[in-house]
Amino acid sequence: MVTPDLQSILICEDVRLEANGFNTLVGVINVIATPITPFRIMKLCCFTRWINGQGSFTQGLRILSPDEREITSAKSSFQLSNPEIFATNVSVFGGIEFREAGDYPIEVTLDDELILRFPLRVVLISPSVTPQEG
Repeated sequence: MVTPDLQSILICEDVRLEANGFNTLVGVINVIATPITPFRIMKLCCFTRWINGQGSFTQGLRILSPDEREITSAKSSFQLSNPEIFATNVSVFGGIEFREAGDYPIEVTLDDELILRFPLRVVLISPSVTPQEG
């Protein structure tokens, strides 16, 4: 067994598998801006790619609240038959509620070992002012 490297993780609104076998990522998210809290996101996708490994593995994903409570999690099993290939995992979360502005840590584990932790930032913005007709 050769432990793989996490090549990438992207948070987005949707991941589509095209007829040619390629993935299309829709609405890549680096920050969530909202005029109100709490609010719900109907669909949130985590796209990960693993490379340079060999063996059977389990990927874990957790989204935590700013005070470190688990909001949601997912596990995906994958295999790499040789170091020349890659594995792509897409975890889809539905109905996630963000109760407040702040940093929501996302943790990626491989066989229960923490590989990466980074924040998904939720910020409050002023509601758009619509000009009055008159």
